[in-house]
Amino acid sequence: MTKRRPSAEESDLFRRAVGDAKPLRARAKRAGAPPAAAKEPAPRAAPISPKPSAPRIARPAPPLPRARPPAPGRFADIDKRTAERFRRGELAIEATLDLHGLIQTEAHRRLDAFIERAAAAGTRMLLVVTGKGQNGGGVLRESVPRWLAEPGLRPRVLALAHAQPKHGGGGALYVLLRKKREDRR
Repeated sequence: MTKRRPSAEESDLFRRAVGDAKPLRARAKRAGAPPAAAKEPAPRAAPISPKPSAPRIARPAPPLPRARPPAPGRFADIDKRTAERFRRGELAIEATLDLHGLIQTEAHRRLDAFIERAAAAGTRMLLVVTGKGQNGGGVLRESVPRWLAEPGLRPRVLALAHAQPKHGGGGALYVLLRKKREDRR
């Protein structure tokens, strides 16, 4: 495979990016390499100013959520095979909660109670049906992952994933709870 040469635009962009960079330390001499002759420093190219037709606009950073929801599809504490089976909906669903038609406060209260009961009973694989909402912009669909990330529930939730179409697709979530630990004294 041959190495392609960068275009003039790419070279200019690179020069701007590393314009004032200096090497950390001199490289060791390679065996058989001729000694470096005293060189005069190469003339520096004048900094390239951005095109006047494309002014930079400072955009404010988006606000951070109050509680960081567990990322659907991210499985840090699960082995690869279990994570894949979980994502595909191949684990047996042990309990289901349907939140269709509820207002947020009632849905939040029921979700909290459902997770607490499931964790106390040692149930691990849950299906939470939120519905898709009108035109795909469901309030509960957006809120449930945030609620699962709140300090009261987050320690119990191991993983979260969007459900497969056979279980409700984008209007449902798989929730995998952590194993119940016995008190060891």
